[in-house]
Amino acid sequence: MRQHNCRCGNQVFFENSHCVACGARLGFDPASMTILTLDELDNGLLQSLDGRRFHACNNGVEFDVCNWLRPEESGHPLCFACQFNRTVPNQQLPENQYRWRRLEEGKKRLFYTLLQLGLPLVDGWRDPENGLLLDFIEDARAREIYPETFVSTGYLGGVITINTLEADDVARESARSELNETYRTVLGHLRHESGHYYWARLDAGSAVQQEFRALFGDEQADYRRALDRYYENGPAADWREHYISAYASAHPSEDWAESWGHYLHIYDALETAAAHRIVDRWPAQMDMATRIGEWRQLSITLNELNRSIGRRDAYPFVINRQVEAKLLFVDKVMGLLRTPG
Repeated sequence: MRQHNCRCGNQVFFENSHCVACGARLGFDPASMTILTLDELDNGLLQSLDGRRFHACNNGVEFDVCNWLRPEESGHPLCFACQFNRTVPNQQLPENQYRWRRLEEGKKRLFYTLLQLGLPLVDGWRDPENGLLLDFIEDARAREIYPETFVSTGYLGGVITINTLEADDVARESARSELNETYRTVLGHLRHESGHYYWARLDAGSAVQQEFRALFGDEQADYRRALDRYYENGPAADWREHYISAYASAHPSEDWAESWGHYLHIYDALETAAAHRIVDRWPAQMDMATRIGEWRQLSITLNELNRSIGRRDAYPFVINRQVEAKLLFVDKVMGLLRTPG
C-alpha cells in the first residue's frame, strides 16, 4: 500500500474517510488509486483539489462501511468495489455493521492489489460468465434464526463466500486455534479464494497445465476425499519441505490458492515497505525472484519486531525452493491473465 496524505500534510490511511488532524473529508478514487481530500458541495457532490467531482458510495452514506468514490457521471449508487457484493450482513443487527466494515476493508485491500497488478476484475452482474461476486453470509453459529445451517468460506462458480464470523476476532481466533493454524485473517481468506477465481478464468494451454501438475500435482484428484483425509489425519509430517502452509498440502487446488494468496501478500507488503523507505525499490520494479529475496529478509525483520513486543510472528511461513518455484509460476500465470485474448 502506498502512502497517502491529506492536503494539510497529515498522513492518512486507506480506510480513512476523514483526516484526524484537520477533519477534511477523504475518499478513495479507484481510477487514480489515491486517497483524495474533498470539499463537500451544496448539491451533495464531493470535489477534489483538482476540480474533479464525485459521489460517495451509498454503502458509505447509509451504512458507514465504505470510503470509495464513484464518478459524478456514474449512474450506479455503489462504488466500483461494492458492485461486486451479492449478499451482505443484515444491518438491522448492530454487531453486523462492524463485521461488514471489517469484511469490506479486507475486500478493498484485495481489490487494490489486484488493480495494481493489472488483473482483469469485473463484477458478475455485468459479466455472469467471467465475473466475480461476493457473499458475506451468516449461519447458525452467528444467528439462532438459521438453525442447522453451516456456511463454509470458499469459492464456487464465480462467487467467493465468506462466513461473517471471520470478521469477529474471538470467533476467528477460536477457529484458528481449533484448526491449529498459524495465520487466519479476513484478508488472507479473500486473497486465497481469489486464487480459485482466477485459475477458473485462465484459459490454460497444455504446456501451462503440465507445468502446474509438475509443481502442484493433479488438480483433478478427488477434492472432497482429499479434504476429508486432511481434516481427519492432518498434513503429512514433511509438509514444510514442499508447501507454504499445512493446508496447501490438502489438495493441488488448495496449494495453488495458498501460493496465489501469498504472492498477493508479498506484493502488498513490499509496496508498503517501499512507501516507508524500508526497501529501496517498488515491487513493480523487481522481478519475482528479487521480490522473494527481499521478502525473505523483510519478513525476518517483521517477525523479530513482533517477538520483541511479545506478539506472534507476523509471517510464520518459510519460502523454500519448492515454494519459490510455485510463486514464480503464479507470476507467470498473472502475466497470462493480463494478456488480452
